[in-house]
Amino acid sequence: MRILITGGRGYVGRTLTRLLMQDHSVCVVDNHRYGLSRFEAQELKHFQLKNIDIRDLQKLERVIQDFQPEVIIHLAAIHYIPECETQLNLTLSTNIEGTVNLLSLCPPDCRFVFASSGAIYSPQDTPHNEASSPTEPMDVYGFTKLQGEHYVKYFAKRRGFAAVIVRLFNVAGPGETNPHLLPEIFAQLKSSQRTIKLGNLSPKRDYIDVRDAARGFWAAASRGNVPPKSVTTVNLGTMKQYSVVELLDRIKVISGIEFEIEQDVQRLRKVDRPYLFADISQIEALFGWKPKFNINDTIKAMIHEPDLPVHLVKKYSLLTVAPLKSELYAS
Repeated sequence: MRILITGGRGYVGRTLTRLLMQDHSVCVVDNHRYGLSRFEAQELKHFQLKNIDIRDLQKLERVIQDFQPEVIIHLAAIHYIPECETQLNLTLSTNIEGTVNLLSLCPPDCRFVFASSGAIYSPQDTPHNEASSPTEPMDVYGFTKLQGEHYVKYFAKRRGFAAVIVRLFNVAGPGETNPHLLPEIFAQLKSSQRTIKLGNLSPKRDYIDVRDAARGFWAAASRGNVPPKSVTTVNLGTMKQYSVVELLDRIKVISGIEFEIEQDVQRLRKVDRPYLFADISQIEALFGWKPKFNINDTIKAMIHEPDLPVHLVKKYSLLTVAPLKSELYAS
């Protein structure tokens, strides 16, 4: 199968590319925002890598005409919330204009898989359901993803392709490209700090392992019956949620490292919903997907090889090659 992945060098994209590149013809479209290469030299032999910004309509058109994808999995976006709020024009042009560019070029016989977000939902204290939960984003990122969903529905009917909207919840595991919660915690631990400074501690989130997230997008791209001109919407999460404090307690137990927690007022978000977790019955029923990894598996993977964002490596003057020293992975 010929699969085009946008943002294929990003967090979920890199894991997805590695999952598919041995058995399929894969073309990765990425603007190298996170460095020139996040793949090993040997891996680069197994797929095409195009240095293209999805806002460049002409270059996108040439790639799609040459590659003739059977599936497009659109992951590329600006998604780190503080960055979305401070770089509004970049966020809007990438997340909306870039998405419209891809949709306007998607071949009629292609399946288009759009990475949306749980951030499009209104706050509620029960699992978010695709059919019954209201949508009311609380930040710019969520608004761009909700707009993207509307454009997916419009272009699927107009151009005749099948589409799947995947509302992704909080991804966790090695290889993150932004300084989200778990990378921030492990960067501080890896720098031998034993007082961990964080922002809001009470919000609960549904953390899905990056390996399960990649599997979920592939299931949405390759399984189920999605007729032409139709759009199917599914959540991608675990249906379990954890607060920051609960995550920290698990990290202490699994790693064997003792540390204190300090709430840093400079890190507090002005807007932070208290709960966010997914009802995943739809993706299980339609695409036969369910998570393989739990939060403990994710924490163990990050202890062994956190593969932290460049920003945090520089911030804490870290070496990325060594695993975190702990009782579990003692050298």
